[in-house]
Amino acid sequence: MTAELAVALPAVAAVLALCLGAVLLAAQQVRLSDGAADAARALGRGESASTAAGIAARVSGGAVSLGSTNDGTFVCATLRAPAAGLLAAIELRASSCALAGGR
Repeated sequence: MTAELAVALPAVAAVLALCLGAVLLAAQQVRLSDGAADAARALGRGESASTAAGIAARVSGGAVSLGSTNDGTFVCATLRAPAAGLLAAIELRASSCALAGGR
């Protein structure tokens, strides 16, 4: 019984760590999506790109890279950020659009 436990315990710990990492990654993706929506609304109101990036960073909880496009009707914001912790090799991305001109 002890030998089986010694063999199975590392596998159980690895699965639990993987599940925890997936939950943290999903939570960070949701924060990034919220930040992209807030940045798009700020850009749609006519705020500067630096102000929108500050809003996005505050909502997302970390350093983000903001890209934006404006086609006259819609302003779209795209945020990119590395995942936190051991999953830093994964780049997260979220986009959102808002009406231009504050309409």
